[in-house]
Amino acid sequence: MSGLVLYDEAGGIATLTLNRPDKRNALNLALWGELDAHADRIAAAGDAIGAVILRAAGPVFCAGNDLKERGLDTPRPHYQASIVTKLAELPQPLIVAVQGGCFTGGLELALAGDIIIAGEGARFADTHGKFGLVPIWGMSQRLPRRVGPWKAREISFTGLPVSGAEAARIGLANQCVADADLDTATRNLADAIAVQSRHSVFAYKRLYREQADLPLDAGLAHEVFNSAGVAPDFAERVAKQF
Repeated sequence: MSGLVLYDEAGGIATLTLNRPDKRNALNLALWGELDAHADRIAAAGDAIGAVILRAAGPVFCAGNDLKERGLDTPRPHYQASIVTKLAELPQPLIVAVQGGCFTGGLELALAGDIIIAGEGARFADTHGKFGLVPIWGMSQRLPRRVGPWKAREISFTGLPVSGAEAARIGLANQCVADADLDTATRNLADAIAVQSRHSVFAYKRLYREQADLPLDAGLAHEVFNSAGVAPDFAERVAKQF
């Protein structure tokens, strides 16, 4: 790997850092390939990793697709979309930390996260319309599921940026923090997840994903009949409370 995505693992937390700051972390094929390999590595690690952070080097999270590579052959059909989905479906919770611009393909990548933390200086925008493009990496599906269909239409139809504070207000981001506190806030959240039962957290993520589009009655039945049951370390965890 050429270091376009840096990998670090500490305290049961894996951190992926987009590392193309001179290009505003534009998503080229080489970067996608490294993301793909790291996602496989994390999935294979299972409960050795309790949470994953996706962040970016430099002042911009991601300017979107590298348009200079548009039209180039990809290793497989729907290559980039499949990697976004792979990240979204990791067994571990994925936290995305966004600073500066998070545009179009970068927003589609961020939407793979279970939790998005925005810096105050973050700007989210869907600029497909600016370039005469339509989404194929999941924007039309993940954005309305996060902010609601009518706000998603406003964001996609206008291309206008959404601030970090506004992103938190509409549910696009879970939190908005001072830019200087972004890394610390993200790590604190990952630490809080990592000390929970991996059995419970992984089961929750699977249930939330599987039940997302089910009616209430069907969802309740799914929860009961697809329960992962009690964790192997349940008794040990209870004993620590007394």
